[in-house]
This record gives sequence, C-alpha cells and structure tokens, in this order.
Amino acid sequence: MARSRKKIGEILAKWGIVTTQQVDEALKVSQGSGKRIGQVLVDLEYCTEDDIAKALASQYGLEYIDLDSQDAMRAAHMDLMPVDLVKKYLVLPLEKKDGRLKVLIHDPMDLELLDMLRFRMNCEIDTVIGSRTKIKKFIDSLLSETQSTIDDTVRQLSIDKDGGRGESDAMIAAMKEEGADAPIVRLVHKIIHDGVNQRASDIHIEPMHDRVRLRYRIDGVCHERDNIPKRMQSSILTRAKIMSGMKIEERRIPQDGRIKLKVNGVQIDFRVSACPAYHGESVVMRILRPDSVRIGLENLGFEPDHLDAFNKIIKRPNGIFLVTGPTGSGKTTTLYSALDVLNRPDKKIITAEDPVEYNFTGINQCQVREDIGLSFSRILRAMLRQAPNIILIGEIRDKEVAEVATQAALTGHLVFSTLHTNDAPSAITRLIDMGVKPFLVASSIQAVMAQRLIRILCPQCKVPDPSPNPYYLKLIGAGEQDLKDHTVMKAVGCPACSNTGYRGRKAIFEMMVMSSEIRELAFKRAATTQIRKAAIASGMSPLVNDGRVKVLKGLTTPEEVARMAQVEGMSMAEEEAV
Repeated sequence: MARSRKKIGEILAKWGIVTTQQVDEALKVSQGSGKRIGQVLVDLEYCTEDDIAKALASQYGLEYIDLDSQDAMRAAHMDLMPVDLVKKYLVLPLEKKDGRLKVLIHDPMDLELLDMLRFRMNCEIDTVIGSRTKIKKFIDSLLSETQSTIDDTVRQLSIDKDGGRGESDAMIAAMKEEGADAPIVRLVHKIIHDGVNQRASDIHIEPMHDRVRLRYRIDGVCHERDNIPKRMQSSILTRAKIMSGMKIEERRIPQDGRIKLKVNGVQIDFRVSACPAYHGESVVMRILRPDSVRIGLENLGFEPDHLDAFNKIIKRPNGIFLVTGPTGSGKTTTLYSALDVLNRPDKKIITAEDPVEYNFTGINQCQVREDIGLSFSRILRAMLRQAPNIILIGEIRDKEVAEVATQAALTGHLVFSTLHTNDAPSAITRLIDMGVKPFLVASSIQAVMAQRLIRILCPQCKVPDPSPNPYYLKLIGAGEQDLKDHTVMKAVGCPACSNTGYRGRKAIFEMMVMSSEIRELAFKRAATTQIRKAAIASGMSPLVNDGRVKVLKGLTTPEEVARMAQVEGMSMAEEEAV
C-alpha cells in the first residue's frame, strides 16, 4: 500500500516553524477563502514563502533550491527555454541532460503546467522547487540585463556607416514596387485564397529548420498543406508583413497587423500576428469572416431550453452575463450574436475590445490601446458617462475591470463579457479570487454560460455506427436505453470534408442562471464544487450532457464530445465507477 504524503502543516509543525494552533487557524481560513493553506500561513505571517517552498520540496520528495545562492544563480540557463514560457509561468530552466530538462518551479501541484512544458519542449521534465518571489525577481533581473545588452548592440549598429538599415530599406522598396504578377505576391495571395476557400479559421506560416511549413486550422484542427522551400522564407514573411502594415525590419519583438482583402467578391479581414521564433518569425493570419457572427442564435448549437434561457437573460435590463471557455471556443461569436439581436435604435450599445474583430453598424466599438494608456478600465469609466444601455467588455482580465463591470451592472447597465474558466460555476470563484467582493459578485451576476466548439459530422458521408466504443459512450453518459432509441453515427470521410469526416462546428453549452442558493454560496465564498452541485440541482445541464444530446441526434460522435468536454466526462465516469 502506498504511503500517504505528509501535509504541509504537519511538516512545518514538525520543524518547529509553526504551532498546531496556527495550522488549525490557517485551515479554517483556507476552507473559507479557497486559498491553499501554505498561502494562508504566509498571509498570516506565521512563516515565510521560503519555508513553504522547503516544505513542498519535502512533501513531494524534490530538491529545494535557494536563488540567493550564487551557485544556484549560475546554474540557470535561459537559452534552454523560450523567454515567453519563462516569463509567463515563472519557471527557470537549469540543465538539459539525456533528453530531460531540469526546471525550477514554485508549484509542484500544477500538473497542467508540467504537461504543457513537456509538449512545448518535446522532452521529459524534471522539477526542483524554489520560492515564487525569488524566481520572479531573478527572472526580471536577468531579462533586464539581457534587454540592456540588446539595446546597446542596436545603438552600436546604428552608428555604423551603413546603420544596419540599407538592406532593409532596399528590401522594403523592392517589395512595395512589385506588381501583382510578381511570383511571391501570387504565392502569398494563393495561400490566403486557399485558406478562405477551405473554410480555415487560421493560416499558419511557420519557419522550420529546412523548410517553411504551411498549415490551415479547419474546424479547430490544424492540417498541414504544403512545405515551402527555405530559400523563400524571407520573401514570404516580408510580403505578409507589408500587406498587414508591420515593420519588416523589426524581427526581435512580436507585431500585430491587419489585412483587408476581397476573396471571391467578399471583403474579408485578416488579423495578422508575427512572433519571433528560433528559425524565423512565425506568422498567423486569423480569418475574420463578416458573416460568421451573424449566423443567428439558433444556428450556434443551442438546444430549445438553452435558447429560451439565453433569450430571457440577454433581455434583462441590468446585471452581468458571462461567457466562459478557453481561447477559440466561440465566446466572441456568441456575444456578438446576442448584440446583433439587441442592436436596435432604442438601445445604446458600447463595446471595449482588444482587438475589435468585427465592425457592427449602430454599435460604438472602442479599441483598447495599452501603448497610449487606453486600457479596458479607462474605456469602461468613459463608457459610463455615455449613458449606455448595454456594455460589452472583451474580457475581464483583472480586479480593476471586474469591479467597474460589477458597479456598472448594479447601476442599471446590462454587461456582457468573457472569462477564461473551464466551466460556468468556476467563474464565481475566479472573480472572487481576482479580489472582487463576494457580495458584489453575488448581486451583480445574472448568469454564466460555459461553451466549447465540437466538430459536426459531414452530412454527405456520415453513416450509422453499428458498434460504438463503450468507453466513450460511458464518458458522455449514454446508456443502453439511449442506444435503443437513437442511432449513433460515425465519421467516414469524403471529398466534401477533405476526408476528415467532419464539416463545420457547433457549440455545446452549460447555462448557470443565478438562484438565491447560488448567490448565498457566492456570498459565503463557497468552493466551486459546492456551487456546481447547487447549479445542477437548480437545473443546469453540464457541457457533456449537451454534447450527449447532439450525439444522439446524429450530429457528432462520442469521441468528439469526450475530447472537448473531457474534464466533465471523466468526472462522471469516475463517479459511476465509485
């Protein structure tokens, strides 16, 4: 039998750093606030962050590293990992040996981070523990020194007799003078036209070691289309940057741009992002079709009960309506579809977006520009002086924006926004964790809706599945009676769907309408699991249930629903097994 792991409080008490009474007090605070006991002990000043890091190392049998030590500081090798990962997740690469990367982290319980690092670095990860504050301080100081070195180098190049700009200027001039018949111009236009014609949502131009990889994201899945010769890399990237209004001589930092182009007689916008990578800049073009947000609420994938609840919520006079889900789950499309219904001459609608993806006639859309201080919070405060009926906030990212949104909702405005959480009940605890007072969250939110996009079977080639996989049926909760009354379909593949078996996507939803019980739980800072149980008891249908309905209708497959609603499906299977 496996030996149970000692608890943090027990370890610290055994070491004499805290008393059992202090641990008991911290446990009570932890249960009420949702914070981990280690953070509570630090907040109560019963121990230091270093003490917690050492206890975590002992608890998980890992090495503890103190970054105050000169030996530890010399052990860091920033070149082993992309800077964006280091900065975003506060991890420090130390050593790579025998295909394994040794990384300094501060939270050994963050399993998602470790999975992401394995995927991004394409190797196994060995972890050691350190203090979060010291890791951040060390990274900030190291990156500050690196940036100073880069700036000095640039200044030195600028006083050189050529200034390092002659070739860039010549290249810009040559590219801009090329006619529409120039080979590179034709190639880039063909890439764009093919992407639009194949229903892609994104076009990825990715420099590799010996080639340039071209991929289209179709129905949420990336498909490799072509390998372009490496010698054409510079010309293709330069042409794409010129079309989108970027600085082609700037290759050190990420850039954003836009392209407006007529494809098949339709004006289409492309949001372009260029990001420096190891083998050259990676360029991604997001295709923004003007008709994609005007498909109508009925075509989004709502079942009748969800659609009725949605229509009632968006027609309320005030309160906050949140849509949650990961990037690319269709949150913006859902909110724009709601605004399209509400966009009438008697309603004043203002949005704050970063960026403004689609232009709507009759709606006042404000673009966030952090470079000049035009932030979400600043736009929101200005909005409230414009006497709007409806406000859309692109995303609630921090406490300041969340507080302004709640105040707007409580003073008679209907507020739409998005939040990055896995399910609807988590939005409540997420806002409280941001620092919004629980009573404001409880009183301002009207409903939260979580969603995912699932691929729909190609209508031309789908066929009945005589023996659907029982494992996936169990994950989505489909029983024997369901199979007797309905036919499960499977993907085959044909020219119409590029042999994928799927064509198009629809959303699956879970709608949590705030009830008095849920508001009371929010006020008491209850855990997400308690809020979820109360929401289901109040009539909320989980994501996986909505997916099961679409499987039984023959719209998609059990595998697709299990893939997109994996957390919910797995939890149900585990509960049944128990």
